[in-house]
Amino acid sequence: MPARLRTRLALSTILGALLLGHPAAAQDASELVVRLGRIENQSRLMAGQIETLQYENRQLKEQLRKFQEDVEFRLNEGKGGKPSAAPAPAGAVNGGNPGAGRPGKRGDAFDPSQSPGAPGTPMQLGSTQPSAPLPPREAVEAAPRPQRLPQGAINGAINGEDEDADAAAPGYDEPVDLRPPARTGAIPARPSESVAATQTGDPASDYDAAVELYRAKQYEQAEMGLRQFIQSHPRDNRVAGATYWLGESYLARGRNREAAEQFLKVSTDYARSSQAPDAMLKLGVTLNALGAREQACATLAELDRKFPNAGNGVRQGVAREQKRARCGA
Repeated sequence: MPARLRTRLALSTILGALLLGHPAAAQDASELVVRLGRIENQSRLMAGQIETLQYENRQLKEQLRKFQEDVEFRLNEGKGGKPSAAPAPAGAVNGGNPGAGRPGKRGDAFDPSQSPGAPGTPMQLGSTQPSAPLPPREAVEAAPRPQRLPQGAINGAINGEDEDADAAAPGYDEPVDLRPPARTGAIPARPSESVAATQTGDPASDYDAAVELYRAKQYEQAEMGLRQFIQSHPRDNRVAGATYWLGESYLARGRNREAAEQFLKVSTDYARSSQAPDAMLKLGVTLNALGAREQACATLAELDRKFPNAGNGVRQGVAREQKRARCGA
């Protein structure tokens, strides 16, 4: 069993024992579990980034080594010297040929003497044919200029039309039909507008539009709209509701950790809102789904003390979730 998993199980056991003895600490324990999972995700991301950077560093070192070797070879070749000798193999200390370890000329180097007709080969002086002389200016001006054909004749010649069609085609002096061509086929569907484009600036309209997207099971667009509403209207009294519906959307998509964070925020930062009891109930549900059964049971037990005026639906939900999580066992 990995050390991280053993540490997490031990911490969960200790927290469960403390919570059973002190139900008032349920909220703090729930927040600790959520933050612990967040820290583990960040550590995994950082470990992956470190491995990626190490791999890129090795690649850059290899490229730099090859570049230095190539530059050194080109400098030695340009000076007319011989390339630096490669290190002698182990064991050939005495009695060996001193020039055996030196590399010869590169196989991919271009040799003009072997390919005299290749493109880019230097040409000998006098081997090229002189260019033809230009005609005098008077002869160019006296030459007859070609007549320009009408536009209709050009189009007819290109499209392969007959002489009657050429005669009917308009020329330069004839009017041109500027009417748009007739539409054929189905008109392509207009792409759906983005959530940012549907923002009206009115808090009530933006909130209702985002909630309607959630009820229509368009969860990703609903989450974008709710986050945009919270960012654009941080002091609006509907922020608690937007945070709650954001958690509901995460819960519907199976993203229990993100949902727990939103429900925890509603039950602590907006404890006086009407969504706070439901958010604390859903916090117990998500904690049980994450495997923290003891913390979930402690959270559900704390709900009655923190919200004594919760509705019957919330109380029935608490009893149902306690039975599902086997809190009495």
